[in-house]
Amino acid sequence: MQRRFRIGTRGSKLALIQAHMVAAHVGRALGLPPEEAAEIVVIKTTGDQVQDRNLSELGGKGLFTKEIEDALTSGGIDLAVHSMKDMPTALPDGLVIDCLLERADPRDAFLSSKATSIATLPKGAIVGTSSLRRAAQVKARRPDVSIVPFRGNVDTRLAKLEQGIADATLLAMAGLTRMGLADKVTAALSTDEILPAVAQGAIGIERRASDEDAARIVATFHHAETGLRVAAERALLAVLDGSCRTPIAALAEISGKKLMLRGMILTPDGAEVIETSREGLASDAAAIGADAGRELKGRAGPHFFTID
Repeated sequence: MQRRFRIGTRGSKLALIQAHMVAAHVGRALGLPPEEAAEIVVIKTTGDQVQDRNLSELGGKGLFTKEIEDALTSGGIDLAVHSMKDMPTALPDGLVIDCLLERADPRDAFLSSKATSIATLPKGAIVGTSSLRRAAQVKARRPDVSIVPFRGNVDTRLAKLEQGIADATLLAMAGLTRMGLADKVTAALSTDEILPAVAQGAIGIERRASDEDAARIVATFHHAETGLRVAAERALLAVLDGSCRTPIAALAEISGKKLMLRGMILTPDGAEVIETSREGLASDAAAIGADAGRELKGRAGPHFFTID
């Protein structure tokens, strides 16, 4: 009898859309309808349960992954679906991510009824975001703007914006597009204006390293170019020991055999910005990312990586 794969995911609307995308890939790999090939298992994470504080106060990215990874390790699920921007760079022993879906638009979206861009926001405007990266880059461009925390799923954040809690917010284009909400976007921000989070727009599938059946299935739909781009960005992040406490941004792009990487670190108030870029063979993605990370770390000094 054909094994039915149990796919673990967070329970938000976006997370479920992404899990069903993976189930469809598993179904195609097995020649079965998605519902016969896979079962979606919803797992509530600490990050989902605590909505009143910034992630940096709670311990960082692992808040969205620990319970799911515990279920994977214990055998409660066979595959875990993650937004790669939420993933710590170090995985638990015995778990691997060797499959990524083709990356969607990595840019941030600007949403506002008061302005068409960050530059045209009224003086002293309020921007809602709980991302230190977004807040720092907005402050770097507009020091007069105030930042208020915006936690919760996409629908919750859009509701807060409509309630007038903030004049604008920033969300990932990829998530809005997957949810059919691209029409809510005031403007897609160029990566020169706001550099994305590491691996933004990429979906990763985590599995037990010992599960050979799962390895064979996910290998059939791994997107190699996305894998190289994400490898470069996550290697940069790993060198910086990056967490939700440090504003870090990076984007790798591939043209032919060449990979171009941009990286950035900022102080949370946006007053200091350090940038770098690299170009090399895409096959050297991880080494390129690590080298860029070492440069940023060396130029920054320890005050970039602490919080008062």
